[in-house]
Amino acid sequence: MSNYRYHGGGGGGGGVGYYGIEVRDMHQRISYPHHFTFVSACVKYMIFILNFLFWLFGGLLLGIGIYAFMDKWEDANGWVKLETIYDVVLNISLVMIITGIVIFIVSFAGCLGALRENTCLLKFYSMCLLIFFLMEMAIAIICFVFPQNMNSFLEDQFTDKIIHSYRDDPDLQNFIDFAQQEFKCCGLSHDGYQDWSKNEYFNCSSPSVEKCGVPYSCCINATDISSGLVNIMCGYGVQEHSVAAASKLIWPSGCIEIVRVWAERNLYTIAGIALGIALLQLLVIYLAKTLEGQIELQKSRWAA
Repeated sequence: MSNYRYHGGGGGGGGVGYYGIEVRDMHQRISYPHHFTFVSACVKYMIFILNFLFWLFGGLLLGIGIYAFMDKWEDANGWVKLETIYDVVLNISLVMIITGIVIFIVSFAGCLGALRENTCLLKFYSMCLLIFFLMEMAIAIICFVFPQNMNSFLEDQFTDKIIHSYRDDPDLQNFIDFAQQEFKCCGLSHDGYQDWSKNEYFNCSSPSVEKCGVPYSCCINATDISSGLVNIMCGYGVQEHSVAAASKLIWPSGCIEIVRVWAERNLYTIAGIALGIALLQLLVIYLAKTLEGQIELQKSRWAA
């Protein structure tokens, strides 16, 4: 916008007068209504509601984990083995507690950051989501590109520890029984049902009545059809049989290999679910960064 200033003047000694025009530029400031805000209510409350739901889920997971851990603590007379990282990873109740705490804290940061328009909390929230996303992508790429290496790694690192802990941890025992029944497998490694010889109760040198046996969850027909009762003795003495003879009574293959084959058969379904989760995470990260930028723009308006 320009402002014009007129100057009148005349020449001396009866000279011809003239009018000059001075042009001066002025910077026009954009005027917004008093109630205007750069912060989108849609973005703000979308992040709030989504994180509020995850906050509730994290709290529920944390509560269940604490209850299960305390129950285990009481059954073990105040003693729970946590000497190595494997003891933590294989302790299902402790994994639930740690997962619940992480979800609770991160979702609370996103929830409160969106509601209070706090950029520090939103930066922390989006950074955590980005770290989770990169970790998930790294694991997915390793599993997809090097399936056999991942298979061998799991067998070498976890088979002995899981088999040894079968009777020591009721939660882990229930999880193993569930996995063996659902995937129709027995043991973990390529040795299959022979893995159970590493357990002190199922070892053939054990004085237990379960010696040379396997858990009932390995049995093909563990449940009696007529009575509906589970025959927990169906796997007794199976380790003494040949693979051909044992195959008539139990599922002989290890669970890690069975799960790998199952994943290959359902690759497109798993990939679709993983892609959906990844896109959802990227959308939430984008919304968080968008809200963060809107808040910064609003602050600059107030500071002007």
